Amino acid sequence: MFRSTFFIILGLISWSVFSQQSYYQDSIIFVTQDTVPVEKEPEILNEIILSHNILGSKFEVKNRTGSAYFISPQELQQFGYTDINKIIRAVPGVTIVEEDGFGLRPNISIRGTSPERSAKITLMEDGVLIAPAPYSASAAYYFPTVGRIENVEVLKGSSQIQYGPFTTGGAVNMVSKEIPNDFSGDVRFNAGNYDSRSTEATVGHSTENFGFVTQYFNYNSDGFKDLDGGGNTGFDKSDYLGKVRLNSDLDARVFQSLSLKFQYSEESSKETYLGLTQDDFEDAPYRRYLASAADRMDTQHKQFQLDHLIKPSDNLKIRTTAYKNTFDRNWYKLDYVTVTEKVKIANILQDPELYPDEYRAIESMEDTADDVFGVKANNRSYESKGIQSIANITFGERAFNDLEIGIRYHEDYEDRFQWVDGYAIQNEEMIRTTVARKGSDANRISSASALAAHVLYKWTLNDLTLTPGLRYENMTLKRKDYGKNDSDRTGVDLSTRENKVDVWIPGIGVNYKVSADVTLFGGVHKGFAPPGSQEGSDPENSVNYELGTRFTAFGITGEFVGYYNDYTNLLGSDLAASGGTGSLDLFNAGAATVRGIELLLNYDLLRNSDSELRFPLTFSYTLTDTRFDSDFDSDDSIFGEVMKGDEIPYIPRNQFNMTAALEGDRFNVSLSGRYTSAFRTQAGTGDIPPEYKVRSNFIVDAAARYFYTKRITFSLNVMNMFNTAYEVSRTPAGLRPGAPFMFNAGVGYRF
Repeated sequence: MFRSTFFIILGLISWSVFSQQSYYQDSIIFVTQDTVPVEKEPEILNEIILSHNILGSKFEVKNRTGSAYFISPQELQQFGYTDINKIIRAVPGVTIVEEDGFGLRPNISIRGTSPERSAKITLMEDGVLIAPAPYSASAAYYFPTVGRIENVEVLKGSSQIQYGPFTTGGAVNMVSKEIPNDFSGDVRFNAGNYDSRSTEATVGHSTENFGFVTQYFNYNSDGFKDLDGGGNTGFDKSDYLGKVRLNSDLDARVFQSLSLKFQYSEESSKETYLGLTQDDFEDAPYRRYLASAADRMDTQHKQFQLDHLIKPSDNLKIRTTAYKNTFDRNWYKLDYVTVTEKVKIANILQDPELYPDEYRAIESMEDTADDVFGVKANNRSYESKGIQSIANITFGERAFNDLEIGIRYHEDYEDRFQWVDGYAIQNEEMIRTTVARKGSDANRISSASALAAHVLYKWTLNDLTLTPGLRYENMTLKRKDYGKNDSDRTGVDLSTRENKVDVWIPGIGVNYKVSADVTLFGGVHKGFAPPGSQEGSDPENSVNYELGTRFTAFGITGEFVGYYNDYTNLLGSDLAASGGTGSLDLFNAGAATVRGIELLLNYDLLRNSDSELRFPLTFSYTLTDTRFDSDFDSDDSIFGEVMKGDEIPYIPRNQFNMTAALEGDRFNVSLSGRYTSAFRTQAGTGDIPPEYKVRSNFIVDAAARYFYTKRITFSLNVMNMFNTAYEVSRTPAGLRPGAPFMFNAGVGYRF
């Protein structure tokens, strides 16, 4: 019913627009008071009202007072990735920890922040917070479908002070399909091994005062893991997007636009937290134990966004956005095994010799007693809503001045209503033997309300730009726990807690153009991450410094940055995704230091030749050095007992990415190689013990595109072309493999 209604509405929108199509062809026609047609460049409309970019172009990146990276639509299309991990791995300063091989639930770190569920970075879509509950439960179990995203922006250092609540590492903004300036669209279809397929269809149009775009994207696969006894280990994810815009004439005395965005996605994936022991990984890295056969994640996500833009004058622009996101998920997955005692699956796979009976129950496929396996329904609902307004004022003659003032009121919650069913293996099948009472495992609501405001002043005189800024966050974090025996939530066992925080977050950036070929930039700002709802718990605090240069020399363009993040209090989180209990309680990890170097180089080998071909090369390198500056002990499996000087786990010291492409007017062929050094999975120093180590890897991808006509394109994408079997993580429970050799071939049609 939902899909039918959705497409009926889109069809009516299309009909209403197409009925006016004869007035507008490849450009937008405007009529002056003298009724003389004047042709305007289509880009003008984008610049004024359409874009939800923070950066918008690589040119804008070059002029920032802080480090930033813009991934253009052309770059996204080059390899046809549908995995955010593969897309942003080339961004210096970014670390990713793979999990499922398809990027369904990414773990992203920027400048040494904890990668667990991307919970320590600010995630946005179209400038709006997109994590399911960014204040009260920031772990990003929902992530936008990257295959429908038009471009990606990464902000680091002082360049992201406007965007919170997380300001330590950075912010990632994903920009969805923009409304085009004329009637256009595309259809793309790809198919590959493991019965993987993706389908995209987009159509949009604009008139002088109206525009729309609709988009459908589906991505599915049978999965590359081999379930004992056979079975599908893949996923199916569909995404629907619609945007409508009304606007006044561009030459109106007061220009205004009103845009409505609606997005819906649903996913069913047979994913698990159950990995492999070291020995089993060596024998068959893509194996999945039969005990995970019932594991499944079902999700639904909805987004509503209403955007109003007004330009009272040439130097004043105000954009106000109201938004609401809802996310429902139930990750039904193996949690523990009970033979003689209840043992968490992470403990079993970490040391199978200590738990031989439990390991045999998982691994052997032999019949078991009833209720040996506890399969938890991690059933949760999220809501995130708010309204934000940003005003930009430009003024000055000799010096350029740009004052940005923003304010946002936001509310979110996470509602946990979980239970654990009992299972057994019978005749090589997982059979449910006990149906638990819903709400009997976790039955609580975490919520937050937050008022945020910022002021950023950009002052430019000749070759010098300064951007002092100040952010304010005031939040109230609450939790209501109804207990495991009150499924009806009568409140008989209700316990509550509340924590209030308010903080000022200053920062300043500077950019100085030394010459036409060399620019220096730097900055210092306060890093912050919200605490938990426990009264008196401390937020994450740091002071962050960066100094860098952007340069052109001998045809090489590049960026070199050094940074230093000095934590007075680093926060850890008890996530099931990191092998913890899943309580999401935050704990103080004390003082810590993260410092690093980021390098980006670009060069065209054929820049001085007479050839019509191009041969661009890109190289990026990240050095990350981490250490704890105090001792502490935690129950979190990736921290454990920490001593001063220990390295922070899950942060590789060295990473680099190389891309080479041969491009002509009718084709391009690309190779990309990425190296990730070995990293530890528990805090420590010196040589990494084998049981706490994820080994280094070097993975090569390839892509080819042939432009048969201006409208028709054929593509071939190859991931892990040498079929390297490599480790990516030891969490949540046991070793996990990266994706093996995968390919897809496709055809696209533009109109």
